[in-house]
Amino acid sequence: MSTSKYCRLMHEGKPVWGQISDETIQILEGDLFGQFSIADHKVALIGTKLLPPVTPSKIVCVGLNYADHVRESQSSNVVPQEPVLFMKPLTSLIGPEETIVAPPQSQRVDYEGEIGVVIGARCKDLSPEEVAKNIFGVTCVNDVTARDLQKKDLQWTRGKGFDTFCPVGPYLVTGLDCKNLNVISRLNGETRQTSNSRYMIFSIAELISFINHIMTLLPGDLIATGTPEGVGPMKNGDIIEVEVEGVGVLRNRVQRNG
Repeated sequence: MSTSKYCRLMHEGKPVWGQISDETIQILEGDLFGQFSIADHKVALIGTKLLPPVTPSKIVCVGLNYADHVRESQSSNVVPQEPVLFMKPLTSLIGPEETIVAPPQSQRVDYEGEIGVVIGARCKDLSPEEVAKNIFGVTCVNDVTARDLQKKDLQWTRGKGFDTFCPVGPYLVTGLDCKNLNVISRLNGETRQTSNSRYMIFSIAELISFINHIMTLLPGDLIATGTPEGVGPMKNGDIIEVEVEGVGVLRNRVQRNG
């Protein structure tokens, strides 16, 4: 299956979609999830500041979706019988090379590298078999987490919801096989997480079907599909990278305030 790679950027003072070919971004006019055309404008990829390549109405996240991560996270080692869901606010969204701000309320802020799936069409009550045709593409997600606050609270909104806690990017890629995608996280160049979507407890098709029987999904909505084992803390000045096979590398620096 052929793939296409898209990004978002500021062009002539407004956010636009672009399609990447080699080291060039071809500017698109219109809605990537609806009608669009190829404009006459091109810009160099190198040196262009990229925006998050998603425009979601909501960010739906999945917890405890790799057995090894369940073991490192819980003393009980109980594998969930249904997907564990939570949501991040849109204000947590940042793009590649933007700064993750560790808030003063937390003493431990962790990285969680994940495969992000973006919905292509409005849908409700899809079966797992119907999901594939409603997936637009794949991106990289870092589900940044204030671990101490997550463990303190009964639910995860505070620990997951700070501004800058959802880096996404650098690209949105169509045509990838979601059943067999590698995901890797590196902290300051050292590999800390490595796994593949085939090791998920609930497949991406199962996750989206489960979510879609709860809520209508709209074009551009982002599903963060869970993190493998190897999560860990980040300190001021650290560089965290999340790589998804076929997508690229999402790179962010950490800054601690307070």
